[in-house]
Amino acid sequence: MFSRFFVLITLLVSSTALQATNQAAYNAALKDWAYVLKTYVDEQGRTNFTALADNPTELQRVVDFIAKTSPDTHPALFPNEDAVLAYHLNTYNALAMHGVISVGIPKGFTSLFSRARFFKFRDVVIGGEETDLHDYEGEVIRPLNEPRSHFALNCMVKDCPRLPQIPFMADTLDEQLEQAAIEFFNKPKHFYIDDEEKAVFVSEILDFYTEDFVESGKTKDLDTYINQYRKQLIPENYKIKFIDYDWRINAQP
Repeated sequence: MFSRFFVLITLLVSSTALQATNQAAYNAALKDWAYVLKTYVDEQGRTNFTALADNPTELQRVVDFIAKTSPDTHPALFPNEDAVLAYHLNTYNALAMHGVISVGIPKGFTSLFSRARFFKFRDVVIGGEETDLHDYEGEVIRPLNEPRSHFALNCMVKDCPRLPQIPFMADTLDEQLEQAAIEFFNKPKHFYIDDEEKAVFVSEILDFYTEDFVESGKTKDLDTYINQYRKQLIPENYKIKFIDYDWRINAQP
């Protein structure tokens, strides 16, 4: 009886110690990611890729952590949906940023070939599993059914939503996503009204992922979603048109 009790206590202590070690590693990765965002991203969301490429240590540690750790491999680190989603948003952004410096800081992904090469045919490792940014977004992040994620994911080009200077965190995620959506739809580069043409022009993100924003999947119904985040509502009977996406790298001058 005593032997069984001793084994049980030993296992419990070992499990607790392992969990503490894993949590410390995650905290360290978040600290490194916070450092990268604060140091290399400006208030406009532009990244100093040149300086980052010269000093990649912290970002590389984040990428190394991601390669070994995910909600699938370490579920205890991610106790709720917000914790899971915050991890995925930070992970996508970190891997995209790392990808840019890994391929030599291109001027952009302005052709279908260059986009396919970067997002689909360049492998990344998340929790021990190989994938790519295209599939990661489509098969992992989008199924979490949070449309505001599209205003948080950043593929490092000019027409992406602004990359924040702080990580997404589970405890504040809803507020962060709400602010990201409000900012997105009140920034002229992503949304503007043309009264002469009786049309509203909105980022192609809403064209790429229409079905994530409205159940009908129809462009004409997007006004209902957009109006949640604007004081000046879209006038009735205005057509919705899309702004051509700018795929140039969003680098600091």
